[in-house]
Amino acid sequence: MQNNLFLAGLLCVISMSSVAKEGDLKQEVKIKAVSQTADIKNNQLIFFGPVEVTQGSIKIHASELRAYSPENDGAKVLVAIGDPATYSQILDDGRPASASAKEIRYELASRTLTLKGDASLDQAGSQVKGNLIRYNIGEQKLIAESSGAGDDRVITIIQPETYQEEPKPTPQSEPQVNKQEQE
Repeated sequence: MQNNLFLAGLLCVISMSSVAKEGDLKQEVKIKAVSQTADIKNNQLIFFGPVEVTQGSIKIHASELRAYSPENDGAKVLVAIGDPATYSQILDDGRPASASAKEIRYELASRTLTLKGDASLDQAGSQVKGNLIRYNIGEQKLIAESSGAGDDRVITIIQPETYQEEPKPTPQSEPQVNKQEQE
């Protein structure tokens, strides 16, 4: 019972953005996995995959998902591992937000999302890529780092505020001839 409450509380507050769809966090959390183990003594659940977590518009895909609370800490942590693990959500304004990395770690106490290994964070067309991306949701502060090896660099793409998809061209209709001109 304590383990179920821990998991429900842990997953109910998953959010990548402070403007996340309000209704998402009020939805049930559904976890699909090939198998799971529970280490009650160490307050840890491990789901083996492929793993799919859904809560409203929030979706997480991973090879493995760990949910735990470090000893004597009380802080709750989620770690999704994959090649890559992915996170997606529709924001209140209807725009998509997504993240991918080999490891996606969410620390509830600090509201910090850490993406490690081929990390990418995309929100409304703007994107940050690097080896490590750390995003504090409450403070809305982001740190991105490269591996420092060779030509590896952090890449940031910022869309202009007027960014929108190009409208599809419409076939031009033939000009209408005025009936009065014909007579």
